[in-house]
Amino acid sequence: MEYPERYPETLFSPPWLWCPVTGVKRKSRLILALDETDPSRALEVAREVGDLVDAVKVNYPLVLSAGMGVVDDIGDFADVICDFKVADIPNTSRMIVEEARRHGASGVICHGFVGRDTVKACVDAMRGGDVFVVTEMSHPGGLEFTRPHGLDLARVAVDAGAHGVIAPATRPERVRLVREVVGDMLILSPGVGAQGGRAADAIVAGADYVIVGRSIYRSVDPRGAAESLVEEIKEATRG
Repeated sequence: MEYPERYPETLFSPPWLWCPVTGVKRKSRLILALDETDPSRALEVAREVGDLVDAVKVNYPLVLSAGMGVVDDIGDFADVICDFKVADIPNTSRMIVEEARRHGASGVICHGFVGRDTVKACVDAMRGGDVFVVTEMSHPGGLEFTRPHGLDLARVAVDAGAHGVIAPATRPERVRLVREVVGDMLILSPGVGAQGGRAADAIVAGADYVIVGRSIYRSVDPRGAAESLVEEIKEATRG
């Protein structure tokens, strides 16, 4: 994913996202979390909403069931972020990221609690792609360990030269605090829909993108569900 320079006066306006094939500008601010385990269904949903979302995030459920080739396949419809939450020593983390990059991933998500050296190894391995660092998990268990250290993990992301961070849409007040730490770095907010977060709340709090999974890929009308979220985000931006 490529973004032009973002100016202070438009800090919370949607970043430009360029389609790597056509160069068409897109700015829906919606990322699909495609945790489907049926490869054919996953590709069907990616095909159906690929022109609406700014990226498709894949996690272990899909990759373990379909293999890494699914990253290449989904890349035909949208940019792909590999949400592997990389959390190992620098050398092992580097190899994981290089494999994701080899299959065309434009972004990778890693944990920050393993230290700046691991995050820096991920940044270097992405060779110009995007690395996003988890500051706080969006589920209730995130309150136990990641929330108390969330702002420290945001500082790790800044120090290591990451491109952005993950902050929970389920707790918009935390998105605001993370924004104060990371400045104009990108903030991706998961937890919208099934976990109870609202896209509009995350955007108003300072998120650049919201990440939505089950509300879209489990819908009988994935495209309609995505369109509704895009409209909600647009209304929040106008407000």
